[in-house]
Amino acid sequence: MCAWNERSKTPSQICRPDHSAHSIFVSHLISSLTKGDKEAIIDLLKYQVKHVVAIIELSNDDWMKEPDVPIPPQVLLGLWTLEYTQELTSPLCITASHGYTECVRYLLHRRADPNSAPGGRSPLHEACAGGHDSCVQLLLEHGANPNHRSEDGLIPLHVCDMKGSLRCAELLLQHGALVNQTTGVMQDTPLHIAAQLGLLGHVRLYLRCGADINAKNVDGETPLISACGGKSSDEDTCLPLCRLLLEKGADPEAQDLQDRRPLHHACRKAEYHLVDLLLKYDVDVSAADYNGVLPLSCVLQNAELFQDKRPHLTLQALLNRGARSVCPEAFGKVLRCCSGLPEVIALLYNSYLNLQVCSKWRQDIPQDVFETHRSFYTTFFDVSGGVRSLQHLCRFTLRKHFGSRCHLLIPLLPVPTVIKDYLLLATGQSTCLL
Repeated sequence: MCAWNERSKTPSQICRPDHSAHSIFVSHLISSLTKGDKEAIIDLLKYQVKHVVAIIELSNDDWMKEPDVPIPPQVLLGLWTLEYTQELTSPLCITASHGYTECVRYLLHRRADPNSAPGGRSPLHEACAGGHDSCVQLLLEHGANPNHRSEDGLIPLHVCDMKGSLRCAELLLQHGALVNQTTGVMQDTPLHIAAQLGLLGHVRLYLRCGADINAKNVDGETPLISACGGKSSDEDTCLPLCRLLLEKGADPEAQDLQDRRPLHHACRKAEYHLVDLLLKYDVDVSAADYNGVLPLSCVLQNAELFQDKRPHLTLQALLNRGARSVCPEAFGKVLRCCSGLPEVIALLYNSYLNLQVCSKWRQDIPQDVFETHRSFYTTFFDVSGGVRSLQHLCRFTLRKHFGSRCHLLIPLLPVPTVIKDYLLLATGQSTCLL
């Protein structure tokens, strides 16, 4: 790469010695800012007051497109690349992004603008994104706007997106940040973002500060829907977060623009404990989304992907609350997507009075899967379609009579626990076909 400072010149001319001093200065300044070397920064800026508020251009290709356009005098030209990108920043943005508190303090003392955002994000955005609360406090004390919008429509509160940024979020709210401000495109509130990422501490904070618990983004998602379908894979965090939202008044039956509810999202990830929590709020287990997909279908579609979460437990919970089982004619599709999970196949099979098995269903099971579970599938195709046992007929009759109250009434029956488990499709042998 070559140093440059004149758009009208070719790369070979740009590298002439008479431009090297400026290039070296810029290079040293960027290096010192990135390392947080306060002494070097003081020495470099001692006689260059204008550079405290200068815009630093890390890469530029404008010389290739508009060679005659003059360069603004406040821009410190750095290095050019052949990429069609332009990356602008400032000394304050660089030091704030790295959390160099003393360097930030020095630049602010030299009257650096805390709201300057040449690259689209202000120093406050950069400090919050890194979770540097001491820098956030300094910037706010020197007049940084806690509601400054970046070029992509984010306020600093929106970029407090990790556990280490909780103190940053507290400081922003103490200095007037608006807790219900939405992002530019997705219209997410800070509560949406925290819920999606599983940030329990942030969620508690935002709720204390008056966050709208049922606000909807551009897709019609509420924070609860964002939490149930979010990026956090830690159930130990997601579960208490959703419990908190529900306790504070989140609508468990809220629907997004595709008519998907929290239960659809929880089932899609086979989160048994989360599904069980939602079911305690009497959600509709047979609610279909815009495409007609039921919560039970969501489990089956992703069962093999989340087999480590024992998806048959989620199916069992849904069936014991009256969820409609799969249409018998579609059982072949279940074999295609869940053949590697015999416990799922057995559970569904036991939810029918008497399932008539088609011989062609054998073709829906991959040969390697059939060999792995040969004992189960040999029994399945031998037993299916024949007369079921008397105990199964009694089970089916009781379950049909109790309907959606199976989970409540069966545990009250004066029978041994092993029989209660059998009635609730929770036999010790998960692949039992009796």
